[in-house]
Amino acid sequence: MDAKKFAAHLDATNLKLNATDAEICALCDEAAHAEYASVCIYPESVSVCSNILYSTPVHVCTVIGFPHGRSTVDSMCAEIRKVKDNGADEVDIVINYASLRAGDRNYVTEQMQAVCSVAKELNLLSKIIVETCFLTRAQKLSALKICESAGANFIKTSTGFGTAGASVEDVQLFRDHRAANIQIKASGGIKTFTDAKALIEAGATRLGVSAANSLIAELNGATPTTSSDSSY
Repeated sequence: MDAKKFAAHLDATNLKLNATDAEICALCDEAAHAEYASVCIYPESVSVCSNILYSTPVHVCTVIGFPHGRSTVDSMCAEIRKVKDNGADEVDIVINYASLRAGDRNYVTEQMQAVCSVAKELNLLSKIIVETCFLTRAQKLSALKICESAGANFIKTSTGFGTAGASVEDVQLFRDHRAANIQIKASGGIKTFTDAKALIEAGATRLGVSAANSLIAELNGATPTTSSDSSY
């Protein structure tokens, strides 16, 4: 896999709580140069990222209901409309995994159908984050069916703020049990090119990563580096 092809899989992410405007702008510059799939940032940063990236192929992705998944439907729909106005191309929406764990599948399905309907209406690509580290196998499969029922473009493994991130096993589980053409985004704990390559080979077409440049450098022959930051 060459660097350009690999870069097209990457959602270069900065969702750190202490991220600065300068760091967000630098991420956009890096993304434009490398031609990542997107930058993924908090809603407040959508406007500045859109302004920097408007003439590039790089999408602006933001998060909704993040990282808890317990926002109301009305607030999520309103936030989706606002980020669209500010220039977003993609939304990563956290499922209400607490309700899913409690067995209230109908409620969670209705929520995700409502928010994905708004995203589709606004021509936004939608990814539903299911936070696999808190789900049993049966709940993961239930989450997959909810994402498919809602018409989401992607099911995404993790926020990066849970107790664990992406795993090859979870990506394979979604790949092997999906009934529609839903794609898979792996995120959380992807620290090396070896990690990334394994997830792509398992079936992920997007990766949420906080050190995209390091992964590209490793692909090009640099020594792998790891970060003590547990998110993304």
